[in-house]
Amino acid sequence: MNKKKKQKVLLHLASKFGWLIILLLGKLSFIKIIGRKHFEDLINHNKRFIFVLWHGRILIPIYIHRGKGITAMASIHADGEMIAQTLHKLGYQTVRGSSTHRGKQAFHDMVEVLSRGGVGAMIPDGPQGPRHHLKPGTLYLAQQTGAYLLPITFSAKRRIIFNSWDRFNLLIPFSKSIVIYGKPVKVAKGISSDQFEKLRLQLEKQMIHLEQKADEYFRK
Repeated sequence: MNKKKKQKVLLHLASKFGWLIILLLGKLSFIKIIGRKHFEDLINHNKRFIFVLWHGRILIPIYIHRGKGITAMASIHADGEMIAQTLHKLGYQTVRGSSTHRGKQAFHDMVEVLSRGGVGAMIPDGPQGPRHHLKPGTLYLAQQTGAYLLPITFSAKRRIIFNSWDRFNLLIPFSKSIVIYGKPVKVAKGISSDQFEKLRLQLEKQMIHLEQKADEYFRK
């Protein structure tokens, strides 16, 4: 089997069974949650918000928020199609687009979702990296809609780290795992381009630090 055909087969299998893998791994994991108050405060006060998470750390956050009608932005690339089909089976909605293709339409679709009171989810270093580079579109979306950005990540005591651009983390069944919510961030309207860039870098740094904190939890 040539490489192209092999990738097509793997994509088909992941699209068909990815949701089941996430469901099984989640149910077979011992999950500890830190910082949930940040999430609950936004919910209890009916605040608009958008989950933000790195591409390599989506697995357990997807699991614990399944069935809540959250709308995620997924690219129309191959990995985005796989993610979209998986999310639909786990009770999510999607808008399709990325910084490289159909981005404006996806942006407007997400604005509409948030304006109706829905909850969004963005992967700001997707669909193809660079890893841990927070693209500004996520902040523009929060600024236009008045939504908070809620960072979230996870790690696991026993996991497989893929040799891919995003260093994708796949936990091993029956492993202990941890989910951490970060402090919500608000992007004020009318700020200067320099202030906007400073905020972008601060959020990027916060998300990287949150990931490091999750990894260090199991090194104690």
